[in-house]
Amino acid sequence: MDLLAQTFQIRSLRNDDSLQDLTSMLHRAFSPMGRDGIGCTCFDQSEATTRRRAALGECFVAVMDHRIVGTLTLQRADRRSDCRWYRRSNVTSLHQFAVDPAYQGEGVGKGLLAHAMDWAFENRFDELALDTPHPAQHLIRFYEAQGFRKVESVQFSGRPYQSCILSHSLVSAPEGLPAASYQASQQPLFGLLV
Repeated sequence: MDLLAQTFQIRSLRNDDSLQDLTSMLHRAFSPMGRDGIGCTCFDQSEATTRRRAALGECFVAVMDHRIVGTLTLQRADRRSDCRWYRRSNVTSLHQFAVDPAYQGEGVGKGLLAHAMDWAFENRFDELALDTPHPAQHLIRFYEAQGFRKVESVQFSGRPYQSCILSHSLVSAPEGLPAASYQASQQPLFGLLV
């Protein structure tokens, strides 16, 4: 089956979506990190944890042939976060981001990121941020290749590892022009082409 010839849809998580299927997909996506001893929440979280984490913000899923093949959740500022960057009102943070291993490398992850950036821009955020374990250098390199930059290092409560906070500016003003006035005149910087 040629996955590149297929298209996927990105939409909000619905009440009739299977949380069991979503949780199983998260387990599959994070199993390599679990085998490497990085205790990410998604590696073995329960359906109740998936539900709770998705309810903390706007949860989106990538669907192909009626099957969830990717997900992410976008959260507004969290004043109680261990991460100073996540407490900023102009920053939205991305969580529970995963693509089913069978669909990795096919553009699903990049499509979800583009959707997240469009959503953040439309909701008037200046930055889209996320965290990943410092030991997962391959993920840090992936995010940096997508235009994210390191902004903070945080030891989140309950996690056995340090997290790298990466952020992507959604506003890039030409030299000498204030970012706020430039942003108001621009269209979303990213478009979903699927």
